[in-house]
Amino acid sequence: MSEYTHVEHGFGPVWDAESRLLILGSMPSPKSREASFYYMHPRNRFWPVMEAVFADAVGSESASSPHTIGKSETPDSAGDTPESRRAFALRHHFALWDVIASCDITGASDSSIRNAMPNNLTPILRAAPITRIFTTGAKSAQLYRKLIEPRLTEAGIAIPMTPLPSTSPANASMRLDDLVAVYRKAMRTALSDLS
Repeated sequence: MSEYTHVEHGFGPVWDAESRLLILGSMPSPKSREASFYYMHPRNRFWPVMEAVFADAVGSESASSPHTIGKSETPDSAGDTPESRRAFALRHHFALWDVIASCDITGASDSSIRNAMPNNLTPILRAAPITRIFTTGAKSAQLYRKLIEPRLTEAGIAIPMTPLPSTSPANASMRLDDLVAVYRKAMRTALSDLS
C-alpha cells in the first residue's frame, strides 16, 4: 500500500468541563475513522493501558467524586464501544483528541504523514482545567511541537506536554506491561501535581 490518501479527521474531541489531562494522538487509524472514535483498532493497546493506569483510581459507583481515588473495589472497564470508552475517559477526567485535523497518509502509517493541518486546541484549553498534555507516539509529539505549540505560545497558553510511546501494534518494541509502566508513571505524576 504505497498510495497516499487525503484524510480529514472526521470526528470531534472528547472532553468536558472537568477534564484535567489531554491525550493527543496523531491521526485516527482507518478503523478509528470507521468507528468515529479514538483507538478503535482491536490490536491497539491504548484502552487496556488506560484501564491499567486507572485500575485503582475511581470505582464505578463513586465515579463522580475525585475524593475516592485509591478506594475502588471493582475493576473499572473501558468496554469496547465508543460510548463506554467516552464515559471511561470522562469519568477519569482525561480528554482525547488528535494533533492533526487533516493530512495525506498511507494507510495508518504515521511515518508517511505529510501536508498535516493541525487541530485548534485553544477552545478546549481555555474551557477545561487541563494541566498537562500528553502525546502518544513520536509523530504526534513531533507535529505537536511544530504545528501546535507555537500557536499556543502566541495565545498565551503554557501547558506542559509530555511525549508518551505509541500504543499502536506497530510499536512492537514495547510490551503491554512496559507501556502501562510508562503511562502510569507519567499520568500519576501529573495527577499528583493537582493534589
